[in-house]
Amino acid sequence: MATLQDISLAATINILSALAFLVAFAILRLQPFNDRVYFPKWYLKGIRGSPRRSRAFVSKFVNLDCRTYLRFLNWMPVALKMPEPELIDHAGLDSAVFIRIYLLGLKIFVPLAVLAFAVLVPVNWTGKSLQNIKDLTFSDIDKLSISNVPTGSNRFWAHIVMQYVFSFWTCYVLYKEYKIIATMRLHFIASENRRPDQFTVIVRNVPPDPDESVSEHIEHFFCVNHPDYYLTHRVVYNANKLAKLVEEKKSLQNWLTYYQNKYERNPEKKPTTKTGFWGLWGTKVDAVDHYAAKMEKLCEAEAAERERVITDPKAIMPAAFVSFKTRWGAAICAQTQQSRNPTIWLTEWAPEPRDIYWDNLAIPYVELTIRRLLMAVAVFFLTFFFMIPIAFVQSIANIDGIEKVLPFLKSLMEMNVIKSFIQGFLPGIALKIFLILLPTILTIMSKIEGLISLSSLERRTAGKYYLFILVNVFFGSIITGTAFQQLHKFINQSPTEIPKTVGVSIPMKATFFITYIMVDGWAGVAAEILRLVPLIMFHLKNTFLVKTEQDREQAMDPGCLNFSISEPRIQLYFLLGLVYAAVTPILLPFIIIFFSFAYMVFRHQIINVYDQKYESGAAFWPDVHLRVIIGLMISQFLLMGLLNTKDFPMSTPFLIVLPVLTFWFHRFCNGRFESAFVRFPLQEAMVKDTLERATEPNLNLKNYLQDAYIHPVFKGGEFERPEVIDEEENNPLVATKRSSYIGSKHGSELSSEIEG
Repeated sequence: MATLQDISLAATINILSALAFLVAFAILRLQPFNDRVYFPKWYLKGIRGSPRRSRAFVSKFVNLDCRTYLRFLNWMPVALKMPEPELIDHAGLDSAVFIRIYLLGLKIFVPLAVLAFAVLVPVNWTGKSLQNIKDLTFSDIDKLSISNVPTGSNRFWAHIVMQYVFSFWTCYVLYKEYKIIATMRLHFIASENRRPDQFTVIVRNVPPDPDESVSEHIEHFFCVNHPDYYLTHRVVYNANKLAKLVEEKKSLQNWLTYYQNKYERNPEKKPTTKTGFWGLWGTKVDAVDHYAAKMEKLCEAEAAERERVITDPKAIMPAAFVSFKTRWGAAICAQTQQSRNPTIWLTEWAPEPRDIYWDNLAIPYVELTIRRLLMAVAVFFLTFFFMIPIAFVQSIANIDGIEKVLPFLKSLMEMNVIKSFIQGFLPGIALKIFLILLPTILTIMSKIEGLISLSSLERRTAGKYYLFILVNVFFGSIITGTAFQQLHKFINQSPTEIPKTVGVSIPMKATFFITYIMVDGWAGVAAEILRLVPLIMFHLKNTFLVKTEQDREQAMDPGCLNFSISEPRIQLYFLLGLVYAAVTPILLPFIIIFFSFAYMVFRHQIINVYDQKYESGAAFWPDVHLRVIIGLMISQFLLMGLLNTKDFPMSTPFLIVLPVLTFWFHRFCNGRFESAFVRFPLQEAMVKDTLERATEPNLNLKNYLQDAYIHPVFKGGEFERPEVIDEEENNPLVATKRSSYIGSKHGSELSSEIEG
């Protein structure tokens, strides 16, 4: 059990770590040779130029202006100065709305903290119940929790009333925020510039036809069923093998460039390498010639594979990107069923070109259900077996409990510095280390499921990560922590007393979560702004690979907001705050500090560093809303169960109403706002189409869309375009190889989907 001294030591370590990261960042960002690391977004926009130009030799690398060091913290007010509309124009709606998640945390928890400290802390502190329970491990911090209130006391009415207040306030803030974000999204869609995805849908599970190719079949179907709006289409090719060859070629080109630069710096000595794995063993050869020969062979293989993909009919998948003359026509197609058979001719909005995950377009649609079932089973087992390291972490967090079972370690554990360090700092950092590899594993699982856009991949991964954090980090920490902490008491007491012991011990886990918040939420956020890994990688690339300014720009790694990792971690803080607001309010100030600090840091990163891979128009907000609702309902159920263990059963009729009302509130918000995130209003589509026709009457939309959805491996090279409708595209009776269609008045009813 971490004591006040342990928490103080942990706070000191994490505050000093955070300050060290901030000071290092403040100094490093001022150096000219680091400018592309800490301000890459401005370089990518073409607004910022290198400060190393037109300077003395030393000034190109080191900032000699002492006045700038006196203002080394001016990045903080600057990060808060940019207005939100300007931030949306600068970084996109996804980034601006993501920042509002931190603002949402402040809106919820600042009033909750004020109320909790004004009402619940005095109620808990004056309860004086813990000292009357024998053999129970507790600290001074636990005296501020609900555990210090005597069983059956009328003081619990204060907790019930405050739970109602906390729930209503949280729902009010969530409603207002949902309404604001929905309005922002609709305004963003109405005002954004023309994009290919506004006119394009993706059609999947195209049924085979014995008389027509996939491209011809798609062309005929949409000319018949969307005769007034169909414009063109591009079939999907299985170019995964070609994409791997292209990536391998880029890697070899980097090695070739490295050795060529090395040779140019020292022409008297030719660089060498070994032909074995990673150049560690094998025959020693000339490095430049070796990689040049490998590049030549790879280029030949790439050319052969490119030709195969273009000419082989088997490389064409039963899917295509179909573009329309108007946004209205695309909206009708994307949001309606195309066939009597609901399993074929499946249409949905195409992701924007940057958002497409091309590898998964080659997966047959019939495999997706099986893949998702297998990944659901895999996630279940991963979540279950991860309980083992979580239990180990919790055993470290409770030295007092272990000493009762392993008394021979007592002399070592009783050393004040070691005890404070282990209980106050080590559990949080150990848990964070265990979670480092988890997002990568979950991302791979989401890719296997077959999702076709990066945004949907990140949202699906975020859902898995949140479930994992909820089960393992939250419930796992409480359950295993309680078992280790009260092991001796469990062994020597009546089974009927165990639920009471658990009820008392759950709020005591706040001390563990406080240490985790300080490690992850304070020092972790400060480490994010330092960008140590991108800093090192940039200078390595700049030293060994860069020849031109274009190479230097490619060496920059601006990164992006990783929604799949960041959002579930934020949701853990929402969950902790909502659960412990009525149980152990002392945790709330630590959460408020996290939200305040993270809001400032990530706002700075969005303005100056991150370059988002895609723009989804804040499509993730319904998931954010749902997870906060889940956290709120968990807090209500846990308080209800906790009060039952405190011999206060009359609390159940009063508290059972809250989850019901909260669920109803969630359904109400979904009915009111969710459609703005999954549908494109036809009214908005018609307004934009009408305005575009008036302002650009001569727009050639076909040329604009022609290469928008071409696979990246074909860009910049020759590629045989699929056939498109030209003169006949306005004629619903399109001649095909199937004579049965000619002259039919109901071509759409005779399409091959009926046969399925």
